[in-house]
Amino acid sequence: MKTMLNIALPKGRLGEKVYAMFEAAGFECPSIKENNRKLIFENEEVGVRYFWVKPSDVSIYVERGAADIGVAGKDILLEYEPDIYELLDLDLGKCRMAVAAMANFHDDPQRTLKVATKFVNITQNHYASKGRDIDIIRLNGSIEIAPILGLSDVIVDIVETGTTLKENNLNVIETVVPISARLIANKASFRFKNQQIEELTKKIRAQLEAKND
Repeated sequence: MKTMLNIALPKGRLGEKVYAMFEAAGFECPSIKENNRKLIFENEEVGVRYFWVKPSDVSIYVERGAADIGVAGKDILLEYEPDIYELLDLDLGKCRMAVAAMANFHDDPQRTLKVATKFVNITQNHYASKGRDIDIIRLNGSIEIAPILGLSDVIVDIVETGTTLKENNLNVIETVVPISARLIANKASFRFKNQQIEELTKKIRAQLEAKND
């Protein structure tokens, strides 16, 4: 029996796109396409086991070794700094981490800047690099209303289209970092299952190169 490669996929549309890439690379698992509520799927012939997890948890499964490889957004990797290897930018789930403020916002460097975000680590690192004094207000959702209600001066959040910001009279004033989905590996697995992981990585890199030609 082949050594099983354990792969953590992010639930949702991104995970389905990623699985299609893995399938095209020869790591197929037909049962994953069945309409049921199962979370774990195996194909012993190919030597692969997939499981669906919450996108923000993928890096935990990989770091702790429950998964050999997985796919996580760059935002999660920057925010939580898991001890993993980042193998490949998959060019999927593209968006950006940005600073946004009300249309009439004017930054006064003499004042401490109040920043609402759920990405505390990314925000701290960004403003520390500029030497800007900030007060972080940690929120878990509906961050756009913080400046409207005067809770914060600006927000730091993921921006895809910017529609939600515009509808709430907010503008992007700065891009912090571009975000996309990354293929990541557990460090021990990368040593012990190197052949399988390298084969998969190579085939997916070839797909990306063909797409960008």
